[in-house]
Amino acid sequence: MVVVGGGLVYLRGRSAKPATPIGERVTLAAPLGLPLIPIPPDNPPTKETIELGKRLYYDTALSADDTVSCATCHHPDAGFADPKPVSIGVGGKTGTRNSPTVINAAYYTTQFWDGREPTLEKQAEGPVQNPVEMAHTLDSMVKKLSRDESYAKQFEAAFGPGSITADKVTKAIAAFERTVVAGNSPFDRWYYGGQKNAISESAKRGFDVFRRADKGNCAACHVFNESYALFTDQQFHNIGVGIRDEAPVDMGRYEVSKFDSERGAFKTPSLRNIDQTAPYMHDGSMRTLKEVVDHYVGGGSSNPWLDTKMKPVQLTAQEKADLIEFMKSLTGEVPASTKPGAAQR
Repeated sequence: MVVVGGGLVYLRGRSAKPATPIGERVTLAAPLGLPLIPIPPDNPPTKETIELGKRLYYDTALSADDTVSCATCHHPDAGFADPKPVSIGVGGKTGTRNSPTVINAAYYTTQFWDGREPTLEKQAEGPVQNPVEMAHTLDSMVKKLSRDESYAKQFEAAFGPGSITADKVTKAIAAFERTVVAGNSPFDRWYYGGQKNAISESAKRGFDVFRRADKGNCAACHVFNESYALFTDQQFHNIGVGIRDEAPVDMGRYEVSKFDSERGAFKTPSLRNIDQTAPYMHDGSMRTLKEVVDHYVGGGSSNPWLDTKMKPVQLTAQEKADLIEFMKSLTGEVPASTKPGAAQR
């Protein structure tokens, strides 16, 4: 079946009977400041699927020429993102969008900048088949993995007897990615944990700028509440990035929804660990948080589809510096077990 998404055409692998993990069930604990991690009923986390998914995540065998892994574009040393504006795939090819972080992607109701897939399992299919990323097919990837006896044993331990399938591959990767979460940041320890000195006075002032509608008004899209905070509304907005001659270079969400109002609109990213994931925006066009703040202060680049929430704001140099300090206070630790070579807990 041919699926069109984000301007690219993917070929789905042949369908197979959905697999169910059989191994040792584990509980994924949510860190301070985050809600319970959503778990799909057909892919409960197990020790075996998480270990298998981690191996697959860091394995370049998923690409056609053994040069690109998931971690190539979503590396732990770069906040599970990519420090380049756009990633380099098989044969040195490049895409047009910045690689978003995997951190806390477990909480997203849609995946990719344009939200074209609903789950981490479906998201994992895309890069494998993308001609400028892994440049493979699901069938060819499965055949390659099936030739490795050690993989055959791991898949059997995770899913029971039977052949390796694309469904099993994507479920394992998704199971691992659901462990890539970050909360318990200095901000969380201050706001939710009651540690008065966990963040600086500058960060506290920045939080006030962030929340106030007459100041930064950032919380209008980077949603915050009293119980926990993902710092995203999980919606799509045209914020005036990537505009040329008053039109978006990349149509974003419009390519999925076909709603005229969503031309140039992209998903609101979470602010958690934002200090680790430069460059910013869907096209990687902004190198620093200062550039990002200045963009919002200016109200974004004018275009007919600019979100109504995008308006110039008046912030002093100190308020902008405080806002950046607040965002830096949102950096939490990702479990060490998610790093290559580390043992799973």
